[in-house]
Amino acid sequence: MHIGVWRSSISSTRGLLWNMAQQQRRLAVGIDGPAGAGKSTIAKLVARKHELEYLDTGAMYRSVALLSHRNSVDTADEDALESLAKTAQFRFEMDDSFTNHIILNDEDVSKVIREPHIGTLASKVAQKPRVRSQLVAKQRDMAAKGGVVMEGRDICTVVLPDADVKIFLTASAEERARRRCKQLEEQGKAENYGDVLKEIKERDERDTTREASPLKPAEDSVEVCTDNMTIEQVADEISRIMTSK
Repeated sequence: MHIGVWRSSISSTRGLLWNMAQQQRRLAVGIDGPAGAGKSTIAKLVARKHELEYLDTGAMYRSVALLSHRNSVDTADEDALESLAKTAQFRFEMDDSFTNHIILNDEDVSKVIREPHIGTLASKVAQKPRVRSQLVAKQRDMAAKGGVVMEGRDICTVVLPDADVKIFLTASAEERARRRCKQLEEQGKAENYGDVLKEIKERDERDTTREASPLKPAEDSVEVCTDNMTIEQVADEISRIMTSK
């Protein structure tokens, strides 16, 4: 092979690899699933691996729930909840340790929104159609440029129905309760397994039967059950699905 042809071949290969990388960076990946399925952990890992932006939509509902708690707004008051959702300003930031932070109205609320009582409120807040409408509009704006991994409960069915990759991540209620208990224990907030399991089953019922955007897989989602799988194995499986697109 002549040197000039060889150099041209290398240049073409580099260009192809660069174009492939650019195309992957523009991918919009949606990950849905029930509470405790590991969506946040997996989505962050996939985003980091593929150099994509990570957007935690569940944290946005938790943030509105936090605002309602702080402002003594009843979760039955949809007008007030809609106003909170409409005026709330969100942004996501990932630090050097790859910990994702949600900034609500210039305040880092990443830890406080994970309190169990806020999670319970968030499930009730998320049932309000007008709250969902406000947050879905904000989520679509955030994802408009592509290059994102977005996780929640209605990403592939409502927020990003045209996502390039659609994943429905699930696990048994018992496995999710076990993981949640372990997480709380590591945070020094031990909870009774039976109580956690009961709460998870009740939340599943609310999420799957609510009138506005019930939790369900999109028709073209790929279901990934994480029972008996490590975090790395789940991330690798999603990566395999992404590269097949």
